[in-house]
Amino acid sequence: MATTTKNNLVIVESPAKAKTITKYLGPGYEVKASMGHIRDLPKSKIGVDVDQDFSVDYQPIAGKEDIIKDLKKAAKKSDRVYLATDPDREGEAISWHLKELLDLPGDKTFRVTFNEITKKVVNESIAAPRQIDMDLVDAQQARRVLDRVVGYQISPFLWKKIKRGLSAGRVQSVATRLVCEREEEIKAFKPEEYWSLDALLERVRPNVGRFTAQFYGKEKRMELHSEKEVQVVMETVKAGSFSVTDVKEQEKNRNPAPPFTTSTLQQEASRKLNMQPRRTMAIAQQLYEGVDITGEGTVGLITYMRTDSLRLSDEATAAAKGFILARYGQEYYPGKARVYKAKAGAQDAHEAIRPSNVELTPESVKKDLTAEQYRLYKLIWSRFLACQMASAVYDSVTIEATSNDYRFRATHTALKFSGYTAVYVEGKDEEEEEFQSPLPDLKEGEALSLLGLEPKQHFTQPPARYTEASLIKALEEKGIGRPSTYAPTISTIESREYVVKEGKYLRTTPLGETVNMVMKDKFPDIVDYDFTAQMEEKLDQVEQGKEKWKDLLGDFYGDFSRELEKAEADVGERIKVPDEVSEEICPLCGRHLVFKSGRFGRFLACPGWPECGHTQPIVEQMPGKCPKCGGRLLKRTGTSKKSGKPYTYYACEFVTRRESAPRQCDFMTFDVPVADNCPACGQTMFKLSGRGAKKPFCINEKCANFLPEDKRGYYKKKEEGTGTKKKAPVRKTAAKKTTKKK
Repeated sequence: MATTTKNNLVIVESPAKAKTITKYLGPGYEVKASMGHIRDLPKSKIGVDVDQDFSVDYQPIAGKEDIIKDLKKAAKKSDRVYLATDPDREGEAISWHLKELLDLPGDKTFRVTFNEITKKVVNESIAAPRQIDMDLVDAQQARRVLDRVVGYQISPFLWKKIKRGLSAGRVQSVATRLVCEREEEIKAFKPEEYWSLDALLERVRPNVGRFTAQFYGKEKRMELHSEKEVQVVMETVKAGSFSVTDVKEQEKNRNPAPPFTTSTLQQEASRKLNMQPRRTMAIAQQLYEGVDITGEGTVGLITYMRTDSLRLSDEATAAAKGFILARYGQEYYPGKARVYKAKAGAQDAHEAIRPSNVELTPESVKKDLTAEQYRLYKLIWSRFLACQMASAVYDSVTIEATSNDYRFRATHTALKFSGYTAVYVEGKDEEEEEFQSPLPDLKEGEALSLLGLEPKQHFTQPPARYTEASLIKALEEKGIGRPSTYAPTISTIESREYVVKEGKYLRTTPLGETVNMVMKDKFPDIVDYDFTAQMEEKLDQVEQGKEKWKDLLGDFYGDFSRELEKAEADVGERIKVPDEVSEEICPLCGRHLVFKSGRFGRFLACPGWPECGHTQPIVEQMPGKCPKCGGRLLKRTGTSKKSGKPYTYYACEFVTRRESAPRQCDFMTFDVPVADNCPACGQTMFKLSGRGAKKPFCINEKCANFLPEDKRGYYKKKEEGTGTKKKAPVRKTAAKKTTKKK
């Protein structure tokens, strides 16, 4: 139970967290929010004196004068002050800054942390406070000063060498290098030819069963590199006769994925929810700090979300066991709690991310959550429950058929027992190969008839560009950064336009490639993978009390300052960043438009300025061709004059107001063009916009497959005051409507 001292002040970071904790502590406790950091290094200067043993100039953050004044007043009249900031390095540093800036005496100042914000944990923590851990504070100071020194001393160099407004950093520069090197791999990639060969086989005995088997080789797997090699195999196979040489039936178990860490949560939210890492962490913070739940009040729904640990408390696994047995039955529980080991180097300071109360199912709290909160909570809840469930069991059948020593194999896998997949299936960066249709019941030695051979030519593909999820995974595997740094790192390199996001993939820009080239040339240590990973290990040693933080900074700064001096001496002429050329053609002068950046983001501009001043927004090319003139179809956005809301439409590339344009077309529509062409007339087909599977239709009025607009399923509004729906308005292309307005 919490102490009964009359005047107790608890300081947390956010009002939401304060609201939740207030409910649990009751009278005698006043809970206030610092709104994050209250002091930091100044923005206008480096704030670190590298010549005076790295003395730091912490200053109160501008705009927080009233908060600081209020906290000082509340602390002065309190008997005890509990600093309850987040349970990590940064949270420990915020508590230390609060103690220093508010001038709190040591005998009445206590540190408490909450791995989850529940009544039990909050009261237990308040009842067992501790002192501020200065090793944690020093580790955070070391990281902050290290990043400040690198950023504030390299960034001016980049401004002089390349252009104003650029930045560099220990982690962001390495992340940029990863994306650049992947782009170099793609550009240098040379496709290699290979062939696949499928045999359509049928058993000879009654109850005919056909199946397709893939070429394997002879005793060992063989690769077919040319059409000539394929022809040799085909002729040899046709000259013989097929028979079943092996039938293998077995059960395969698939184990559930471990509970979420910060990294895997960001990756999975990106894959499954299309949620950016920064947004994922913002929503997770809301779930951790507390949400108003009907009948429960304000509840912290998940445990702390910045962690690299896979550890789960005995209380949590026992709760999962009870829930699984009650809802799914004995066969869905593996017999004992599953224990997962964290990878080497993990700090393991907190539990894995899990729901604070497994009984609060996503469905039961859905009405109290926003759409984003519900989707993320469901992801966390499902992953946690699944990690404690029985393995999924699959029946696997492999048939090997042979002709003249050449072997072909067919495999089919079917789910026998769902196990954890009844709750959750892990997402993948790449699509998995689909399982084949069920195979016929064949016996070893049985004769088969060859119905046909299907050779196919293929070419090896370059490595895929990074997604935000796969980039986080690569950073984690190389030991670069920590859970709290992944999201801001990716946001930084995107906002600096070192990389751009195309669909879900990250691509470097000429600016990013230029900055990376300069960093590799002048500051090789900063962008070296091993050096950056070793620096993270040294910061961990500071946290563990094994190294002094200023000694770490001194060892680093000696080599860094020499690199900086040499780079300054070597600076020659300003490096020109090449234009990033697009496929769009200027409608006025015919040049290829280039990408530019402005106050409102990236746009396309003619490189012929000042002779030609044409600019236009960036557009996305869609599949298919314009049904009127055969031009490309582009995805465009507009803003409603009535509501001010943005909307999306699709138009021919030659839709323009300029009379001097070489071609003009008026095709515009709200329907989405698809890759499939109409089988009757060959024109591009369209489908309704919106989520879900929509059936494509043909808009060519002269085609036999033409689907009239009143039968396409457009949304029908209900008439006011009645339950009837209005007739769907005829939804023609937007061209005529736009022409009238013009």
